[in-house]
Amino acid sequence: MLRKIRLTAAVVFFTIITLLFLDFTGTIHGWFGWMAKIQFLPAILALNVGVVVFLVVLTLLFGRIYCSVICPMGVFQDIIAWGSKKRKKKKKSPYNYSPAINWLRYGALGVFIITLVASVDSTFTLLAPYSSYGRIANNLFAPIWQWGNNLLAYLAERANSYAFYEVDVWIKSLSTFIVAAVTLIVIFILAWRYGRTYCNTICPVGTVLGFLSRFSLFRITIDADKCNKCSLCSRNCKASCIDYKEYKIDNSRCVTCMNCVEKCNKGAITYKLRYGKNKPATNVATQTETAVQEQINDTRRGFLSIAAVVATTSVLKAQEKGDGGLAVIADKKIPDRETPIVPAGALSLRNMAQHCTACQLCVSVCPNQVLRPSSNWSTMMQPEISYERGYCRPECTKCSEVCPAGAIRKITKEEKSSIQVGHAVWIKQNCVVFRDNMECGNCARHCPAAAIQMVASDPENQKSLKIPVVNTERCIGCGACENLCPSRPFSAIYVEGHSMHRII
Repeated sequence: MLRKIRLTAAVVFFTIITLLFLDFTGTIHGWFGWMAKIQFLPAILALNVGVVVFLVVLTLLFGRIYCSVICPMGVFQDIIAWGSKKRKKKKKSPYNYSPAINWLRYGALGVFIITLVASVDSTFTLLAPYSSYGRIANNLFAPIWQWGNNLLAYLAERANSYAFYEVDVWIKSLSTFIVAAVTLIVIFILAWRYGRTYCNTICPVGTVLGFLSRFSLFRITIDADKCNKCSLCSRNCKASCIDYKEYKIDNSRCVTCMNCVEKCNKGAITYKLRYGKNKPATNVATQTETAVQEQINDTRRGFLSIAAVVATTSVLKAQEKGDGGLAVIADKKIPDRETPIVPAGALSLRNMAQHCTACQLCVSVCPNQVLRPSSNWSTMMQPEISYERGYCRPECTKCSEVCPAGAIRKITKEEKSSIQVGHAVWIKQNCVVFRDNMECGNCARHCPAAAIQMVASDPENQKSLKIPVVNTERCIGCGACENLCPSRPFSAIYVEGHSMHRII
């Protein structure tokens, strides 16, 4: 019964959290967005003391319930391991007891803490389990989900999205896809062959909760008097933490999946209140040592590092597009911004870098497709704004509503329209007014903040062609002017980001 309850809760959590990354309408976020906010690392970065205390108390009471129920990466590994077991049901179980590799566990945790404190975002975001699963769901599962709904509409949307973009856009998208794909491949191989290896060797959250679970009030224990050393428990333990020969369970690695409790047909394994040490075996057979030791799992012991970030340096440039066969439309290139643009609610570049786990939940829900993962090494895969696909509408606050880590604080629509994330800059030599000697004014017509005015290019001749003048005190950096500017390959007006946002 305990295992069935655990499985039901795990399936519910995993399904809903996955749907959060696939929910393009925002409906699910309104009801179940809290599930993203109770993830361990995002709660710490958001300084959500209540959630952190709850998860710590939960672990001290019942063990690593978080890893087997709440964490989507943990449940994802269980699903893969279940598939492996079904595939190899007639073969010998790949699971067996192996000693904990503590130097690797605590070494990875130390690296994680150092990179987190030093704001080396590209490293600590790769180790975070929730963020790793988020990147997999956003970059790999979301396209499949869209294909299933409407393949033709999806292909048309993607074609329109990338039709006019520079090759840099493709490189950034491909790099993020490759990181997600490599993560999926590594996790899949480890879970398929060895179960919870990732959780008990590399995952920093697993290491922290594993340390706490040593002192849990309820834990799985072995009754030496009932045990006949059949090894069923050890052969069904995905965490490889049951030493049936010594009647010991490494509670720092046990994720309380209850598989061993269900498989034991002697009732020797139970999940109960801890009360001192286990009773020693009373018969001679249980006290003798087995002459032949189990073969040490060299692959598990040799797992020394996590998957490296794989990046590509070039891709084939997209073919030039024609407008009905009448004219060639050049690709639109990304402007060289001195300061990146981050969403309203992020407060500053520093706040974003310190709190963001790069889970990309905000990227998946952005209806205007202006958020994309960064390719900068210092902020690898954290969201930044670019306006080749659209512009950030002043009335949209979806990214601030879903962020679980406090990197993007929740704001209202009224607050959004008064937060300046950057300001527009006009480039004279790119403007069609001077380049093609024609009227335009597209930027001024579409500016939602009325921050752009058209004035005569020649002050002494009011009938001369008009050019845009930007009022930087009113501009909020939404990017409507940059996105809708007809100039190619570079827009004649672009948004320069602010390292610190301000209210206008």
